[in-house]
Amino acid sequence: MKIVHASPGFGSKFTETQTIDFLSKGKLNLLLGTIDDKGEPNVHPVWYLYENGKLYIETAKTAKKTNNIKKKNTVYFCIDDEKMPYKGVRGKGTVRISEDTKANIPIAEKIMLKYTGNLDNPVAKILMDGVKKGFSVLLEI
Repeated sequence: MKIVHASPGFGSKFTETQTIDFLSKGKLNLLLGTIDDKGEPNVHPVWYLYENGKLYIETAKTAKKTNNIKKKNTVYFCIDDEKMPYKGVRGKGTVRISEDTKANIPIAEKIMLKYTGNLDNPVAKILMDGVKKGFSVLLEI
């Protein structure tokens, strides 16, 4: 992971440990930037998991972001904390799309636990049902 100071002269640069902590422990949305068929940018707020140096996002196979990534697998992303002192992580990466349901389930469960607190949560149940039925993919940045 290459760490640069995104706003020189404003705030301080994260160390690698601070970056990993921010990505691992936070519960903020990730804003995922993709390019559509017209060459126009699209921004998608998503839940994410940071694990083993990668960002994971669960989404529908038919989602706009999935279709955009199938055509151009380079994305930009931003995770910002709006509370003072402002801090965040921005980046650019290549996405691999996983349609392997068995491999996707444990990662999707971790995402649901992070954002809903438990797998019995109604939202987590609906989303996990989609993962288990193969309606979802996992995006790996």
